Parts: sequence; C-alpha cells; structure tokens
Amino acid sequence: MTASDRRVVAASPDIDKLAGQVARSIPCGWIDVPDERIANETMTEPDQTLRSDRLSLVPLEHSHRAALLAAAGDGWLWELRFTNVPGSDTIDAYVDAALTGRAGGTVIPYVIVVDGEVVGSTRFWKLDRANRKVEIGHSWIAASWQRSFVNTEAKYLMLVHAFERLDCVRVQFTTDVLNERSRAAILRLGAVEEGIVRHERIMPDGRKRDSVRFSIIDDEWPDVKRGLEARRGRSGRASTLATGPP
Repeated sequence: MTASDRRVVAASPDIDKLAGQVARSIPCGWIDVPDERIANETMTEPDQTLRSDRLSLVPLEHSHRAALLAAAGDGWLWELRFTNVPGSDTIDAYVDAALTGRAGGTVIPYVIVVDGEVVGSTRFWKLDRANRKVEIGHSWIAASWQRSFVNTEAKYLMLVHAFERLDCVRVQFTTDVLNERSRAAILRLGAVEEGIVRHERIMPDGRKRDSVRFSIIDDEWPDVKRGLEARRGRSGRASTLATGPP
C-alpha cells in the first residue's frame, strides 16, 4: 500500500463505522472494541449476582458498609498486617475506591452473602480485555466462616464466571509471602505457584511486601473445575449455580 493509499483509507469515514459493526457482531464474553463503553458493559456486568444454593456474591454497594464492618469485626481482621480489611476509620475509603474502580471498568467488587448475612468480600480486578485475563483478590472472610465451604464456593463461582462467561485465558491470584494460610488455600484451588514478586507493594505500616503470584490458565480449567466440584461435593450438599439479580 502506498502512502497515498494509506491517506485515502485513513480519511474514509466508513472505516471506523464498519469496524464497530463487525466488533458488535462477535459473540464473545468480552470484546476489545473501539467503543470502550461496550467493552465495559460486557465485562463488568455491574448488576450481575453470582450465586449457588449456598451463598451469593452480590455487587458491592454503599449500603453494605455496616454489614462489612460487622463481618470484619468477627476476628478483628483489620489488625492483620498482611491483608487489607476495612475498619471503622477506613470503611468509607474502602467502599468508595471499589465503586470508583467499578465505574471505571477496572474492578468488579462483591460482598459474600450466606443466608442473608454478609460474611466477607472479594473482587475481580486488574481486568485486561486485550489479553483476556483477570485477577481475583481483595478477598477476606469473617473469622467464624473461615475453614468452611465459603472460600471454595466463592472462588468456584468466580472461576466459572471468569472462564465460562468472560472467556478468560488466565486468572491470577497474588498474596503476601507471609500469609501461609492464604498461600495454602490458593494451592488447594488448583492454582500453580509462579514465583515471588519482590517489593510488589508497600503496606500501610510501611513494610515493603514480597508477594507470591499464582495462576490458573484456560487449558487447566477443566481439570481444576472437576477438582473443585469434587471438593464441594465432599463438604456437603451439591450446589446449583445460578446468575441474576439478588
């Protein structure tokens, strides 16, 4: 193509219109298209509740602040030095930051609800449309619900959504190198430990945190899913998945 030809193509007002029409016709979980609004709407699904017959992942709202504080108070989780759980002095900033991220299409935050009670929080973040990958993180669970079905069930719902709804090729997890319980829980999901990222972030107390990175990729998902379903079956009644409003 000559320079003159390129100028003609660039000047054609129909090119962008045609590209948008083609992108809108592709049946895909998320689409990296010129119209960013469409990508955001498809990817974030802000009103989408993920649920089984055991628990629901409900989109975070300002109205959840008091319930989140009550859940975090079960175990005084905000005192843990290797995680970021809101206390009374940080709950407003915590919720505001999550909702700002959702509005910008970079975060999908949830509260974890069991029998009408908020027992924790989790979210999708680091949403990367072009490379079809996402991170599951900012996860915490009230002390009385730890070592129960809650973590496995919540992660299962999110992984199904990521791989089968959003068509991800990679889901990653990151945790503090000091958080042995979290590291073990991520490995039990079936994730692969990829290594340590040194000084990955600075914690509120000034500590330069080293983080451990894990991932599950699309090729591994069928086996990981079977393993998680077996664990869910052993921990009690089988759960039925559903999606929709709370």
